[in-house]
Amino acid sequence: MQNDAGRIHELDAVRGFALCGILVVNIWQLTDMTAVKAPGEMVPLRHVLSVLFEGRFFPIFSFLFGLSFALFLDSAARRTEHPRLVLIRRLVALGVLGFVHHQFQPGEALLPYAIVGLVILLPAASLPRWAVLIAGLATTGVGLALGGGFGLVPGLFLLGLATARYGIAETLDERGWQIAAVFALALPAAVVTAIWEFRTPYLDLLASSAPPVAGLLGALAYLTGMLLVLRTETGAVLAEALEPLGRMALTNYVSATAFILIAAPRLGLSGSDKYGALLGLATAIIAVQAIVSWSWLKIFRYGPLEWIWRSVTWWELVPARRELETSRYR
Repeated sequence: MQNDAGRIHELDAVRGFALCGILVVNIWQLTDMTAVKAPGEMVPLRHVLSVLFEGRFFPIFSFLFGLSFALFLDSAARRTEHPRLVLIRRLVALGVLGFVHHQFQPGEALLPYAIVGLVILLPAASLPRWAVLIAGLATTGVGLALGGGFGLVPGLFLLGLATARYGIAETLDERGWQIAAVFALALPAAVVTAIWEFRTPYLDLLASSAPPVAGLLGALAYLTGMLLVLRTETGAVLAEALEPLGRMALTNYVSATAFILIAAPRLGLSGSDKYGALLGLATAIIAVQAIVSWSWLKIFRYGPLEWIWRSVTWWELVPARRELETSRYR
C-alpha cells in the first residue's frame, strides 16, 4: 500500500525492522565486545545472538536500498530531464556522510553503499530487467563464495533493482500467496542452515560457508515473514512503531552510533561479554528512536538527515513541514 506521498508502507516498516536487527550487531562491533568465553568456545548468549542477528538484517537493508534506488530514479525521471545527475548527487552526498560517519564507526555501510551505487546500480539501471535479475543472482552467488559480508552488497542491490523493475514492490497487496510460498520455503532452509552455523566450531567459522548462507536464507525468511505479519492486526500495530523508524532510517542509523559511543563506556561494554546489557541498550535506543521518529513525522515529512539529503539531491531547500508538502520531492 502507498501513502499520500507515494511511499510504500510495508517497505518502510521492513526497513525499520532491519534497522533494529542491525543495531544489535553494530553495538558489539563498535564496542569490540569479546565473542570468546574460552579458547575456541563462544560466549553462549553471543553465540545465540550471532545466529539470530548477524548477517540476517544487513542483506534486507541492502536489498531495500537497491529497490528504493529504482523507485527514486523513476520518480526523478518524471520531474527532471536529468534524473541520473540527481541520482549522482544523491549518492555522492551519501558517500560524504558515510565518510564522516566512518570516522566514528569503522565498517559502517553508507560509504560502501554510495560507491557500489555509483559503480553498479547507476549503469545497471539502463539494462533490461531480465539482465539485471540474472546479474543480481550471479553476483550474489559470487558474494556468497567470497564469504558474504559487504561482498553481497552488489548482488543484493541488483536484486532490489530487479524487484522494482518487475513491479513487485508496488503490487505487494496482490502478492500475499507468493510471499507466503517463499516464506514456506525459506523458513525451514533458514532453520537448517542456522543449526549448521550454530554447530560449526568457532575457530572454523571464518573459513566456513555456513554463516553467509545461513545469513542470506535467514534474511529471506525474516523479510517474507515480516511482510506476512504486517498483513495481520498485530502487524498493523507493530507497523505504527516500525514505519517511522524506517522513514527516518538514515537519521536513526547515524544517531545510533552516537548513542552507542555515549552509553558503552558507562555500561562497560568494550571488550566485555555483557550481552544482556547490550540487549538492554539496543532496546532503549530503539524505544527512544521510535518515539522521536513518530513524534517528528507528525510535524515534518522527513527526518533531519533525510531532509538534508533530499535538499542536496535536488540542489535546493526542500519543504519539510507537513503543511508545506509538495509532491515534487520524493
